[in-house]
Amino acid sequence: MAVTEKHILNRVYFVAGIMFVFALAVVFKLLTIQMVQGDKYRDLAEKRTVKNVTIPANRGNVYASDGSLLATSIPKYDLRFDALTPTNKTFEKYLKPLSDSLSKYSGKSSGYYQKELRKARANKNRYFLLARNINYTDYTRIRNFPLLSLGAFRGGLIVEQTTKREHPMGDIAQRSIGYERTDKDGHVARAGIDGAFGELYLRGTDGHRMKQKIGKGQWKPITDYNEVEPKDGYDVYTTIDVNIQDIAHHALLKQLQYYDAEHGCVIVMEVKTGEIKAISNLGKTKNGDYYEKLNYAVGESHEPGSTFKLMSLAVALEDKVIDTSDVIDTGNGYKRFYGRTIYDSRGYGKISVARALELSSNIAFATIIDDAYSKTPDKFTDRLKTWHLNETLGIAIVGEGKPDIPSPGDKKWSRNALPSMAYGYNLSLTPLQTLSFYNTIANNGEMVKPRFLREIREFDKVIEKVDKKVVEKNMISEETVKKLQEILKNVVVKGTGRSLYSPTFSMSGKTGTAKKEYWMADWSENRRYISSFAGYFPADNPKYSCIVVIHNPSTKKGFYGADVSGPVFKAIAQKIFTDTPISDEVETLNFQNSIVNKNFENYYNIAQLHKTIMPDVTGMPTMDALALLENMGLKVKIEGVGVVKKQSIGKGSKIKRDQEVYLNI
Repeated sequence: MAVTEKHILNRVYFVAGIMFVFALAVVFKLLTIQMVQGDKYRDLAEKRTVKNVTIPANRGNVYASDGSLLATSIPKYDLRFDALTPTNKTFEKYLKPLSDSLSKYSGKSSGYYQKELRKARANKNRYFLLARNINYTDYTRIRNFPLLSLGAFRGGLIVEQTTKREHPMGDIAQRSIGYERTDKDGHVARAGIDGAFGELYLRGTDGHRMKQKIGKGQWKPITDYNEVEPKDGYDVYTTIDVNIQDIAHHALLKQLQYYDAEHGCVIVMEVKTGEIKAISNLGKTKNGDYYEKLNYAVGESHEPGSTFKLMSLAVALEDKVIDTSDVIDTGNGYKRFYGRTIYDSRGYGKISVARALELSSNIAFATIIDDAYSKTPDKFTDRLKTWHLNETLGIAIVGEGKPDIPSPGDKKWSRNALPSMAYGYNLSLTPLQTLSFYNTIANNGEMVKPRFLREIREFDKVIEKVDKKVVEKNMISEETVKKLQEILKNVVVKGTGRSLYSPTFSMSGKTGTAKKEYWMADWSENRRYISSFAGYFPADNPKYSCIVVIHNPSTKKGFYGADVSGPVFKAIAQKIFTDTPISDEVETLNFQNSIVNKNFENYYNIAQLHKTIMPDVTGMPTMDALALLENMGLKVKIEGVGVVKKQSIGKGSKIKRDQEVYLNI
């Protein structure tokens, strides 16, 4: 019996010893953690319960040239309630007054809020939602409600602010005005003006605030104030004219819809300063609608076609290898060059060089350039490069397309390269790069850099002013410029653009019709074209230059530049003439016309008399009739260009809002 007790006692001692050793090990480990890794785990614990949260700065606003708002950051607020913060006495005192105030704000009953707030307190809910995505006015109203007005520590109010970028003009120029967005992987996408000047001016400096975890992934501010206050970004004042932008957008949209085109763009630039007054880029969606998918005007480099003939002629005139009065034999409308046939739309026979540009003869320009430069082709391409046509314009907007002007020795060079380049193939330019050259002709040989920015401001204080930048003072000689200006005027009067001619205002420009993807096997069955028109207005002492480019119009309705893109150019020029202060600058325009005045008086009188009764718009200019009827709430469909000849709804008929009316021109 004694032996058994001794055996049991030994076992007890053994177990006690093991437990003692285990306890020593635990103590040793704790001391090790405390002394060696204590800081690490304390930091980890703190990070899991307290964090420093970034408070994004308000992004600066983007304004038009007249101060109209194009893009702005609107603060939005989520308001929540920490139901455990108020004492029992405070909670009971303010429960009904708070519920009454919330009831007046939302329309739900006071009893509903009393029940929900009591439930939140009973469930220890420290993140009860009061209001989501509200504006600043509603935020200030709710935070002054009973109990919530006591703040975060006594009243339990939790305020979470986010910022949303708004575009007051809606879909108009939304891509050109742009944005800056960061995806879930941290990649930043920058588009348009907003993206171009975001990092430098608009973004501002973020602030910081400490927040504490209150469970289930929910965090609340530790204090009522920020540790570091955010500093808002500067405001950017652009060169965009909202009136011209609206005109350009709707003129392009109507033409794209009528021709069921794939996409298109318009740019309007002020000749003397290079200021971009309007830029519109519209692409077709799967359901047939149009919106600003991409910035085609800046980013899409393509073969320009016949609009490049102006550059070819400028080279030949500057090198004095031909003159505008020289005669070129274009034959019967086709001619072989190095085993390849070049065609004109018809045979022009023997015509002058000037007439060749007016009629846009491919054969004439291939002949002129090949005869003059076939033995020294680099002389032709080098001249183009001295005019910076092989360089990007260096504008701030991200994604400018790279021009391609090939030279002898390049992979794409062949014996046919030179005659092809003469009429706008085997090279590529963006619409803005092409417009820049036309603007140089309009500006009497002075090349200015296109720009979207006027100045940077902090409230009313000007931080930085952006002035016009002259790239080349006399890029092209005065003699050559005068000859080109005269021919471009005649293109509209008696050339390929004669359908656009108007006796009430003058325009100069060049049509362009280029085959697209012509190397594809299916091209003959599915013909694709790029239709364009580039020029300026008025023809004498021009104020604005403009380019219109439309891709893949329906060939069933038409594809020539004069028919597809030209009417957009004319509509823009006509509306700017009649709707903007340009007509007041007598010394600039030197233009008074009784027909325009009569048309405007007729338009004004009709607009005052008719509200719900269909007026007689026959005999009115298309754009005036369009503006009048759209302001009356009608949906206008137009067939043709010029003066209204027939209307689908008779004069004096009762009309309804959104009713469709068809105008035959």
